[in-house]
Amino acid sequence: MRIEFSRFVEGDLSLIADYIAEDNPARAVSFIREIREEIGRIGRNPLLYELRPDVGKQARLAVAGRYVILFRVTADRVRIERVIYGGRDLPALFR
Repeated sequence: MRIEFSRFVEGDLSLIADYIAEDNPARAVSFIREIREEIGRIGRNPLLYELRPDVGKQARLAVAGRYVILFRVTADRVRIERVIYGGRDLPALFR
């Protein structure tokens, strides 16, 4: 399925990488790679991820370490909305 990114995703990934790189630059690179691999898995099988109405309408999420990938599935695409720390107020970010 085609994957589309919201305007927030690249900024989210940059912030995550910068934060991790403060302590471990090599891990920052490998972790962002892991997130991108998970996004690829989402694109191949998006309906394997449960609906999360507690987060938002048509919301689904995947976990990558302490971070979550928030996304929606439509008839022809997967829209990645955010990649953020899982401890944040997810419903507020998924509007």
